Amino acid sequence: MALLALVSMALVTACGDDDDEVVPATEEATAAATPEATAEATAEPRAEDGRLEQLQANASAFGYQIGKRGGTLTSAILSDPLTFNLAIATDATSSGVVGYLFEGLTEVSWLTNEVEPGLAESWENSDDGLSWTFRLREDVRWHDGEPFTAQDVAFTFDRIIYNDDIPASSRPAFTFRYLNDEGAWEEAGMSVELIDDYTVRFVLPVPFAPFLRAMGTAIYPKHILEQAVSDGVFAETWGIETPPEEIIGTGPFTIETYEPGERVVLRRNPNYWLTDGEGEQLPYLDSLVHIIVPDIEAALAAFRAGETDVFGLPGRDYAEVYSFQQEENFTIHRRGPGFGTTFLTFNQNPGTNPETGEPYVAPEKLAWFQNAEFRRAVSHAINRDVIIEEAFDGLGYPQWGPISPSAGDFHNPEVRRYEYDPAAAMAMLDDLGWMDQNGDGFREDADGNAITFTIVTNEENSIRTEVLALIREDLHVIGIDARAAARPFGEMVGQLTATYDWEAVIIGFTGSSEPHGGISMWHSSGPFHLWHPNQPEPATEWEAEIDRLYIEGSQELDSERRAQHYHRAQAIAGENLPLIYTALGERLSAVRNAFGNTTPTLYGVFDIRYLYRLDQ
Repeated sequence: MALLALVSMALVTACGDDDDEVVPATEEATAAATPEATAEATAEPRAEDGRLEQLQANASAFGYQIGKRGGTLTSAILSDPLTFNLAIATDATSSGVVGYLFEGLTEVSWLTNEVEPGLAESWENSDDGLSWTFRLREDVRWHDGEPFTAQDVAFTFDRIIYNDDIPASSRPAFTFRYLNDEGAWEEAGMSVELIDDYTVRFVLPVPFAPFLRAMGTAIYPKHILEQAVSDGVFAETWGIETPPEEIIGTGPFTIETYEPGERVVLRRNPNYWLTDGEGEQLPYLDSLVHIIVPDIEAALAAFRAGETDVFGLPGRDYAEVYSFQQEENFTIHRRGPGFGTTFLTFNQNPGTNPETGEPYVAPEKLAWFQNAEFRRAVSHAINRDVIIEEAFDGLGYPQWGPISPSAGDFHNPEVRRYEYDPAAAMAMLDDLGWMDQNGDGFREDADGNAITFTIVTNEENSIRTEVLALIREDLHVIGIDARAAARPFGEMVGQLTATYDWEAVIIGFTGSSEPHGGISMWHSSGPFHLWHPNQPEPATEWEAEIDRLYIEGSQELDSERRAQHYHRAQAIAGENLPLIYTALGERLSAVRNAFGNTTPTLYGVFDIRYLYRLDQ
């Protein structure tokens, strides 16, 4: 088993395998632990080095050892959490930290990637997949000692997730779309029926293939939060100024202290429900410490100095750090390309600022950005091999579509590729009538407007700023005057999700082995459909087709037919390029050789609850 909590649509600033990315709203629970403990699949490593077979063998041979109580695991994060309210968190630093306090009815194994019991000890479903009945554990207590019951489950869904007055980040995962009798799309949630104090039934309007993974979403305490919901102040509840003892969950850790800009300290829950093979309560560790550092370089320095125990190593640092493993008492685990992406996207939002009446994007620039041939030319201009070599030190993989090879059969290897070809890119721009009319080395459009725009990224991520610099050079080669700007992550989040006053951005989305996790990004109505979010109706036919494929893909219970839906969606995305992908980095997990119950697998390195220190 693995400790799980929903990491829904969020903007990540944590330091790890798939850091500093937009996280698509997902029904799939993701490990709320250190980056090395994430319950993710990884792509097949190169066959010649035998890593795939070894990782599979590690999982098959692994068995939990009885551990020793005590000690601390320390890791680094790149920003302060923005909230302690997991239900509305939109940054994965918050989700990652607070996720240790909360659990779902199910969880996903870091050994097998299979769904396993969490707060529910068992379940059964109807043949049509529309009715699911869960039997809850009766030995779970909230951190304040109150019993966990089906009332909390119903409260979580009925009063929080499905409450239109609450910006619940997991709502898209539980909003089901279907065609009505008139052939129009409709939306509906699922109903929650209380059978008794420890039995709850969910009735869905349509089948939902990843439903069990969806049930890893966090459950919240009715007795603590009901009044805040009734008073309409839930969104202001459990902010970062809340006394830590007031944040109540069922998880293996509680928040002990938070020092802004310094650290977040989590303390072991002494009454946690899970026990080891000898009946001793887990977790073994006494505490988890997240030190807050300004950037990846500082995180690496802290790890090299022995101040932290785990680190998602950037590929560019691999060669330098590799030789110090024995001397500095750590091991680097290579686990193939991750799910997290790095991409360039342009703002195609035709809306206007409601306060000023000014368009989000200047009309001439909007026309460029909405032109698919322009986006294809840009993709041809990007030298992904150089990005991999310089930003990832050669430990990376070109990416052409939204679903990583890590997702196995869901990945479409035939997505259209835009190989590095600046001559082809320039010819495409010539065909658009965009020429250098004044001899300054940069093009103007047919109306004489200089083709210039600003690409932003977050300043905390030096890998991404390096990718930005490389892409800027590539675009200059083809006569596009791209400017670069690095801004604080929080500021950039506001631009992407609230003010919409940006032109182009380099960012990334995390992913998982379940493609429906990207529904809030790929559905045109989604809040993280970055290039043009929250569309009342699809703006283009190709967006409407992706909408349909993602919806029908989530409802298809046959795995092969299901994969075909996502293959087609990837192909459409590859043709229209709303996101221009660059490269996937090799997943490199560095772990101090001071812990028991660890082994590198395709899906993780450890379950935080069973982790124990060997040097206690």
